[in-house]
This record gives sequence, C-alpha cells and structure tokens, in this order.
Amino acid sequence: MPVTAPITPFATSNSTRAASVANAAADAGNYNAFLQLLVTELRHQDPMKPMDPTQTVTQLATFASVEQAIQTNSLLASLNENSALSQASSLIGRTVSSADGKTSGVVKSVMIDDGGMIAVLADGRKVLLGPGVTIS
Repeated sequence: MPVTAPITPFATSNSTRAASVANAAADAGNYNAFLQLLVTELRHQDPMKPMDPTQTVTQLATFASVEQAIQTNSLLASLNENSALSQASSLIGRTVSSADGKTSGVVKSVMIDDGGMIAVLADGRKVLLGPGVTIS
C-alpha cells in the first residue's frame, strides 16, 4: 500500500500543500503515490481559492522529476548489479584470503546477496569479500 501524507484542505496555503505533496512523493519513493496525492489535493482544493495554474505546472514538473529520479535509480541499480557480476566472474580460479587470514583457498564460485559478494572456495568454505580480503 502506498505511503500517503495527510492532506488538510483549506488549512494551508496552496504552495505549502504543493511542497508537502512533493516531499511525500520523494519520501514514498513512488511516483504513483505522488500522482494519487496530487489528484486528492485537486479534489479537495478550496473552490473560492483555486490553485494557481503556475503551481499546478510546478507540481506536474515535480511529478516528472520524481518519475525520472526513480527511473535513474533503477538504471543505476542495474548497472551496479552488472558491475558486481563482472567482478564476481573475474574472481573464479583466483586465491582469496580472509581479512583475519584464517580462511584461504581457490575461488570455485561467487554468490551475490544483500550483504555483498561471497566467494565459495573449492573446499566449500565461504569468504565474504570486503575490506581486508586479499585476492591473488
């Protein structure tokens, strides 16, 4: 369920509501939530003080910016994953020593999970690849 911020019609100025909608969208990280908030705001605006057309254009531009930022983040995550896979494949057959020096061996395979890359050695032991790990 998308995260939504409460909208209090008539209680704040249009520019304040516009900023809160934009901030809620950024916090939610979901442009669908932003669009839902924008539509809700338009439904509940004060008919005696309709939203300034300039603010509407500003909100739509903000919506486009949020959408573009989400797409950029998705692309960066994909590039990061591809880079990690490339690095992982280059480790197979190389010798890895853990940061404490207690575990060493030839890399048979590499796993990538939320914690990072894990080298699986020929003898089945695993080494988390991170600071202090030696690769030769």
